[in-house]
Amino acid sequence: MRAISSHRLSISTFRHLSSQAAARIDHHPQSIPVPTNSPTRLHTKKPEPLISLINSSSTKSHLLQIHAHLILNSLFQEQFFFSPFLFRIALPPFHDLTYATRLFSIFRKPNVFQYNIMIRAYGMGDSPENGFKLYQEMLRLGVKPNSLTSSFVTNGCIKIGSLFGGLQIHAQILGYGHQSDERLMTTLMDFYSSNGKYNEVCKVFDEMSQRDTIAWNVLISCYMRNRRTRDALRVFDMMKSSCEFQPDEVTCLLLLQACANLNALAFGEGVHRYCEENGFDKAMNICNALITMYSRCGCVEKAFEVFKGMTKKDVVSWSAMIAGLASNGYGRDAIEAFREMQRTGVSPDDQTFTGVLSACSHCGLLDEGRMFFNSMSEEFGIPPNIHHYGCVVDLMGRAGLVNEAYNLINSMKVKPDATVWRTLLGACRIHREADLGEQVIEHLIELKAQEAGDYVLLLNIYSLLGDWDKVINVRKMMKEKGIQTSPACSTIEFRGEIHEFVANDFSHPRKSEIYETLDEINQQLRIAGYVAETVSELHNVGVEEKQIALSYHSEKLAIAFGVLSTPPGTSIRVAKDLRICVDCHNFSKMLSAVYNREVVIRDRNRFHHFREGRCSCNDYW
Repeated sequence: MRAISSHRLSISTFRHLSSQAAARIDHHPQSIPVPTNSPTRLHTKKPEPLISLINSSSTKSHLLQIHAHLILNSLFQEQFFFSPFLFRIALPPFHDLTYATRLFSIFRKPNVFQYNIMIRAYGMGDSPENGFKLYQEMLRLGVKPNSLTSSFVTNGCIKIGSLFGGLQIHAQILGYGHQSDERLMTTLMDFYSSNGKYNEVCKVFDEMSQRDTIAWNVLISCYMRNRRTRDALRVFDMMKSSCEFQPDEVTCLLLLQACANLNALAFGEGVHRYCEENGFDKAMNICNALITMYSRCGCVEKAFEVFKGMTKKDVVSWSAMIAGLASNGYGRDAIEAFREMQRTGVSPDDQTFTGVLSACSHCGLLDEGRMFFNSMSEEFGIPPNIHHYGCVVDLMGRAGLVNEAYNLINSMKVKPDATVWRTLLGACRIHREADLGEQVIEHLIELKAQEAGDYVLLLNIYSLLGDWDKVINVRKMMKEKGIQTSPACSTIEFRGEIHEFVANDFSHPRKSEIYETLDEINQQLRIAGYVAETVSELHNVGVEEKQIALSYHSEKLAIAFGVLSTPPGTSIRVAKDLRICVDCHNFSKMLSAVYNREVVIRDRNRFHHFREGRCSCNDYW
């Protein structure tokens, strides 16, 4: 018995259907050409008119009339009628899987083409696992799959996340010799990428005899999905040097995303130039990606140039520009952009409100933030999601309204996630609210979402209050639970290469020069009046020991590398994966004045633009 046959449609049912449909055909003879002589013989010789009607059917009722006619004239078991009919009913726009399954279950000897139709149809619906079962059935029945079969069933495994199923298919691909099909191998790469098996992706890619741009794009996408963004950028250089294939618009979109994540401004500018040279820079999706890339690299001026040069802007364009202004400290400009967006007739969406609420949060615009939050549902009919609530919690928390923020979380119409609770925990650190911080940790424990960073924030609160007994207790608890902190990481781009640093890092090939430069910077800043802010150090040690510990934080090493490697007056751009500490913030402000350098630091929450001894955040972060 054929698999997926639980919805059989009996011959008697078909005949009942055909008797009804035949009556409709009699009233509309132009629908189906019915010859006067033997229908089977005539249509067997000249099936094209009927097949053309099947292919051009615009309504399901018309298709069912044709089905009835095929049954009445004993034509439905003919391969050249069944295949196009099954193709039409099983796939979009009709995509009637129930009807198609019934038809397929009574067809006597389906071939590989018909199996492919059904496997593809299942993969496009909500039951791709049925496509895999059908694939297994055809193998049992001795129907040899072709490369399209393997491609369709692999896509189904991607959709259901079946690693074991995909491995089986890979073995079959090799067994049947389909590995020369580059599109199939590209699908296989995508399968391994979706399962986080990037080594296997690279292996499949390396074994391909021919590679097109799609294969290169899947490789880049795999690197992006697995946070190997530097590898993605290296692939771009290899494509550019190839005479056979060139990066396309999709490649550029992927690379701009990589540059945004890595704070790789110079590389992103290179991608921008490539887009201009190849005519991609006028496409709206490329422009939107450029706005995001420049904004996330702390170059909001260039983001605005791209935005201003767009002949047409959609809601994504406006939202990207608003978010860019917000994260770079231009809160009121972001609000003005929001209002200009409305004046131009573009309606905001939920992403737009995330940007404008973030702008209010970063700049401490409490009243404006509350107004925008209320207007979302009242004026625009957009229900607030977890991100909107998070922005408002951050806004209230930074303003010192930590209890009000706590009450808001408890009254949310969506379930609070770990991010919202961590936002409140950060506010507890700022305002030294130890009791509430302990309650927040309990909520994170309930969610089973507590991380090392959460306990570090709690340690911050206790150390700020000078409660070293609780600091010791928390450290002991972390040790018992096996919770280990990961060192903060800062990156800086230089000549197209990304350089990474952690605190007290001695792995860089120029480490001696970097530490000498940093020691010299510290000496110059102390002469100018800089004093280390030891409150950032979490150990109960002497002031001098704390100052030494703070001297070699990751962003300071990255800045020292920038001072060492670039000419005087050059801007220094650093990305950090955690929130910048108070001491490094003060250090960067002082350095921007003493060395006459613009320093741009992107931490986990926002950008800090340090110029002439001041920061764009106005010390509110």
